[in-house]
Amino acid sequence: MDTLSSIDTFRQVVESGSFVAAAERLEVSPATVSKRIMHVEERLGVRLLNRNTRKLSLTDSGRLYFERCKTILEDLQATELELGSDRAPRGRLRITCPGFAATGELARLLAEYGRRYPEVLVDVSFEDRLADLVEEGYDAAVRLVANTDTLPQGLIARSVRRETFCLAASRQYINRHGLPRSPADLARHDFVALHDSAWSIAAPIAPRVALCCRSTAGVVSAVAAGVGIGSVPKVVLDDPPYRELLIPVLPDSPPQHATLYIVYMRRKFVSPKVSAFIEFIIHSLSRPCPNRPLTAQANKNHDSTIHILDTQSQLTRGSHSCVT
Repeated sequence: MDTLSSIDTFRQVVESGSFVAAAERLEVSPATVSKRIMHVEERLGVRLLNRNTRKLSLTDSGRLYFERCKTILEDLQATELELGSDRAPRGRLRITCPGFAATGELARLLAEYGRRYPEVLVDVSFEDRLADLVEEGYDAAVRLVANTDTLPQGLIARSVRRETFCLAASRQYINRHGLPRSPADLARHDFVALHDSAWSIAAPIAPRVALCCRSTAGVVSAVAAGVGIGSVPKVVLDDPPYRELLIPVLPDSPPQHATLYIVYMRRKFVSPKVSAFIEFIIHSLSRPCPNRPLTAQANKNHDSTIHILDTQSQLTRGSHSCVT
């Protein structure tokens, strides 16, 4: 049995926290993963993992072996990337993006990236849940955050642009309830809120919440359906599915802002497919779109890179939270 494959399988088990998750990453069966781990343990003559029906944990020998193997594999990967850095991007690119971007500018850019690099298969998840790049095997993430303290640890975050949130409602809702003319009028209206978000409701009064959603995409859909007024990304107002449905409410009120970041793992050498994607997205989203003015003029000529330290594997860490 290939020793290097067995070592890599052991690392995947430790980082993902289970045989099943490691099998999904490696695209093999859980039985194959189990066989490879047994091969490593038999060859070394020590137990690396404590197994029971509920969880896995590292033995002392397993912890030492994991740290050494991780260094070896990372050095090997860095060497391969360095030698192949002039090659065209290729392979599967796994990324996660905010749910509201599935129908907008970002979705169109992903399609353009795929056409520009036909040897890359873009595997994208549009979701607002807390995805962990290391644990779930993503190459990069596009994150929308209001506070840099909420960015995930152990990764690099590069700011792309500032996004504006504004109050909006559907034409259907306005026909039923009327268009607010002043901040005081908002007290008579229903709101759609984003659960536990700093930019949930960009309103100058305490709102009457009719519906609380756990994703920005959910807020946009509910507002478009006429549930109430909500704070939505301004770019949504120009998206074809919503252009005729949504209208701004109190457009002269002070808007709220969040920053769009692209986040990826800290490595000495980044693969061509990932580096090409990062530069493509930053270049594309930092310039004005032909159909609308740039929402991030304050971010012009600003390329901020944040290094956020200390991430650990699933079996060697405690709690670890990331944001989407």
